[in-house]
Amino acid sequence: MDNLNFTTQDILQKEFKTKMRGYDPAEVDEFLDQVIKDYEAYNAKIDELAGNNQRLRSRNDELTKQVTVNKNVQSAQPNPTVTNFDILKRLSNLERHVFGAKLDDSNQDGPRKLNS
Repeated sequence: MDNLNFTTQDILQKEFKTKMRGYDPAEVDEFLDQVIKDYEAYNAKIDELAGNNQRLRSRNDELTKQVTVNKNVQSAQPNPTVTNFDILKRLSNLERHVFGAKLDDSNQDGPRKLNS
């Protein structure tokens, strides 16, 4: 609003010189009163829009942060397309790696009998 030529006070306090056959001062004053009301309405609307703009920017920043957090949480979670079969396969490979040949040897002997 730095580029305005007049403030409401400038308009209100403006004095016009009178000349023969000049404008009707009452009519000029009435018109200027309407101009002042418009200025005040425009200023109020600008203030309202600036407040809304700030509120929306804050809300946008908040939602952007939430999206970032949600993306981080989702990337930390396991792949939802992994099936039970995939998990069992990984577990089997892990057991084979940890226990090595012992596991393979015990499977070739057949089932073990439990002592009762």
